[in-house]
Amino acid sequence: MGLLLALLLAAPPAPEASGKGRARPYCSGTYADTFSVLANDAIELSSKPEGSFAHCVRNVTTYECLSYAPDGTIRRTKRQATAHGTAFAYRRQGAESLLLTNQHVAEYVAVTDEEHQVAGIPPGCKRVGDSLKIVDNERDTFEADDIPLSRVVVDTALDIAVVRAKATLPVMPWKIGRSSALRERNVVEVRGFPLGAFRATVQGRVTSVYDHDDFRDWNHDDFIIDAQVSSGNSGSPVLAVNCESGQYELVGVFHADYSRGNALNVVVHIDEVRELMTTLKRTGVTRAADEPLTVAARRRLLDEARQAGSLFFPFGQIPAEARARDDALVFAVLAKEFPVKGWPVIVLEDLPSSEGAGFGNLGRVWFGNARGLRERRVQDLDEPDRLMLEHALEALRRTALVMIQHRALTVRAATSREAAEDLVRVDREHRRLVGASRDLSLTAIDAAERLGPASADEALGASRPYLEAQAPPAEPSAPETPR
Repeated sequence: MGLLLALLLAAPPAPEASGKGRARPYCSGTYADTFSVLANDAIELSSKPEGSFAHCVRNVTTYECLSYAPDGTIRRTKRQATAHGTAFAYRRQGAESLLLTNQHVAEYVAVTDEEHQVAGIPPGCKRVGDSLKIVDNERDTFEADDIPLSRVVVDTALDIAVVRAKATLPVMPWKIGRSSALRERNVVEVRGFPLGAFRATVQGRVTSVYDHDDFRDWNHDDFIIDAQVSSGNSGSPVLAVNCESGQYELVGVFHADYSRGNALNVVVHIDEVRELMTTLKRTGVTRAADEPLTVAARRRLLDEARQAGSLFFPFGQIPAEARARDDALVFAVLAKEFPVKGWPVIVLEDLPSSEGAGFGNLGRVWFGNARGLRERRVQDLDEPDRLMLEHALEALRRTALVMIQHRALTVRAATSREAAEDLVRVDREHRRLVGASRDLSLTAIDAAERLGPASADEALGASRPYLEAQAPPAEPSAPETPR
């Protein structure tokens, strides 16, 4: 009896329900390696209504696709794309709720192409409308209780979006944690809607605490987990268990999986998202495709073009050139067989912005072939051709700017690790821009074949666009009135 009493007195006190003062098995850092650390009240809270703060989201987007009818006229058809994902409420604003999800859940691409594909939608289609709602699941066809969502802020580089519901939803009852404190083998829990089919909670472990994701438009830091999740889980909250409190903490947002790794799933670090959640302003890294085209960027390109005489760079499948005039930039899309065929197929005059802000405005346009150039008034062209020219000018500007950045970093790459890493990043961005312009370059060639000078037309020389803009004819002076 005395031995039993001594053992009881020597035993450690039982852990408290709140988690404070508890023993810390498998807790060598901030977060736990086992769910046994989880406090009883956290377990109970998960089964209450406020524990159901993740919701199934349905995105229905309408695209307009252009094609040619058998008689050669433009045909416009509309197609819809539907997908399901997850969003979770984290803050209330009066009678409204803010939810966090992935950008690719909240917003489809503006225009489809080889780099930005949408299932069931061919390349070259434009987004013309969308609908984002909270639904019960993918089989939910009763629309009366659907909750519409509106986008508040979207950060493509982070693949994160904040959306607003005009409804009082249960919000996440736990605090935002620190993903930088995660360690390998920490346990995590993911709450969402796999395949959009049903609500599910899955558990796993952190397998790697760091991975940088720069696939396509993404540019952010991730960590890797082995929880079994699916596409409908995109936007799901990822929770870890704090060793000190025994409570869940939000440490990330699930956003993708490895195509070649069935059990490897990628989570955006919550440390990268925290400021956006608070300020509702974009904080991610800006890519060249999203960077505003400013007066400073124009000046930089003009200086480089003047110094080099001509800047050559790829535009999709064909070469392009930028030259500086005293009053304008001139972009030329060259023949595919350049320099064997040395003529341009399209020449675009890029004039300074009349307001003194922004990169510039589209001026005159010439279409060319072996006969020479033919000037066309932009306002006289069909809408598809006008849109093609606008998109082409945007792509030419951005690709030329990335090219001069690439050239500068190539010189400096051998001098420091930072410059070498920047060169890798810019090279990837350059290749992405070129790939995204592939279809556009083919459309430009087709337009030149239709709009270039015919045999009966008077063709202009290839040097014409590089001359100063012609001054408008002077207004006739008013006759003097006799006094």
